[in-house]
Amino acid sequence: MIRTTAALLSSTILLTACGTADDPQPPYGVEWGDEIREAKVKTAVAATPTPTPTPTPDPQVVEARDALSATFDRIGQEFGGSLGIAVVDVDTGWSTGFNQNALLPQQSVSKTWVTLTALEMAEKGQLDLDSPIRVSREDLTLFHQPIRKEILRMGAVETTIGELIERAIQKSDNTANNAILQRVGGPAAVRAMLARNGLEGIRFGPGEKPMQSAIAGLEWRDSYSYENNFFDARDKVPDAKRRLAFENYLADPVDGATPIGIARALARIERGEVLSEKRAEEFLTIMSNTSSGPRRLKGGRADGWVISHKTGTGQFWNGQQSGYNDVGVLFAPDSSAYAVAVMIGVTERPTIQRMDMMQSVTRAVIAFHEALAAASEVKSGSETDDS
Repeated sequence: MIRTTAALLSSTILLTACGTADDPQPPYGVEWGDEIREAKVKTAVAATPTPTPTPTPDPQVVEARDALSATFDRIGQEFGGSLGIAVVDVDTGWSTGFNQNALLPQQSVSKTWVTLTALEMAEKGQLDLDSPIRVSREDLTLFHQPIRKEILRMGAVETTIGELIERAIQKSDNTANNAILQRVGGPAAVRAMLARNGLEGIRFGPGEKPMQSAIAGLEWRDSYSYENNFFDARDKVPDAKRRLAFENYLADPVDGATPIGIARALARIERGEVLSEKRAEEFLTIMSNTSSGPRRLKGGRADGWVISHKTGTGQFWNGQQSGYNDVGVLFAPDSSAYAVAVMIGVTERPTIQRMDMMQSVTRAVIAFHEALAAASEVKSGSETDDS
């Protein structure tokens, strides 16, 4: 099992505030389902064992679990809309949530799976993270891409896959992520990785350009990567066409995932069931330096708690936003770990209310952990008295 300590992670956290439109992107008309089915046929996916919760937990543990489930129900009912919440206790495998099986847009959360594919390939000797890679104007995408300024200024950026991973995860750079995606073999390679590892409940779209264009009712053109060309073209799309494209995406998101699917995947990564312990720790440390979304899940942390996470933010239309997410692994001071996924499919609520809701989820997990710790102390004291 991976047990990345909170102390190690907190020593690497970047304190820079970020927060930009994370990402919008997957495609329409992509036969991702066929590719996943083919990958499952070609690869014998062994049943992955997951920790089995204690058959007869102590009454205090049951009470703490019931309280957490009730809290999530309250949060979900009060927030309303297409909110999904899932939490997995990494050590026991016990999980709970609200609307946790709903298929919701991932947006930039999907960058997690691109990086996971690259790290798995590196572990197998199929990819050198230190190998040079050139990212040029032809690689530009759209929306949030900090590397764009460097490319436009110099014509191209000479970097490595490892550095692009940090840009993609920590700064949610769409162009950096797209460059990694192309190097690992494109969307099909990511879908095959998900199927091969039995990471269920997670789709992967066709990439930033085709997906974001489709959500806006457009077909991708390379000129959209420059200046405000994409936004200008999107503004010219008739309202009826825009609405249909937006609603089609929400009804069946090509990059959709269930909160419980993501939480279980993150728990398995932390337990060392997908990558080696060393590589998984590297992955989670990179995620601990994420600078986007400092006031989402991260904003609800108590002293000594650390989170390795990835945000996702979708496009707006008619006052609604498609996809507003934060997922990650929350580490307690004693190194206990909880995989958390909070996903909003579509919402009109102000950003401050979304962030407050996510922070309340973090605080609920912390309260749950403290209740478990108290129950453990009571049990330990009772056993000492009986000895």
